[in-house]
Amino acid sequence: MGRFCSRAGCRQLATKTLTYIYSDSTAVLGPLATFAEPHAYDLCDQHSARMSAPVGWTVIKQESDSQVSGPSSDDLMAIADAVREIGNRNLQSENTDSLPGINDTQEIGRRGHLRAIPNS
Repeated sequence: MGRFCSRAGCRQLATKTLTYIYSDSTAVLGPLATFAEPHAYDLCDQHSARMSAPVGWTVIKQESDSQVSGPSSDDLMAIADAVREIGNRNLQSENTDSLPGINDTQEIGRRGHLRAIPNS
């Protein structure tokens, strides 16, 4: 059993997923996502073919490659790099961030990035 098209009144099975990247004014139409996302739209073949984006927006249509199964080594490296970058950013901000109005002596416990602060 598949997911149905997100368009009102359409009872066709969805084959593609439409996602908007508002910060880049871009609409991405790609293969059907593995899971239903709240900010993505699943479309049938008919509605994905007639899909349009707001004026001035870029539309990226990505066709699925039936020969590729699973992520490539480039995809995995990109994910690893992104996770590493976020981890480094969190370590740097942890050393410089402090809660305003909270004295370090009030801190009763610390484990990793979590702090237990007593209620006043």
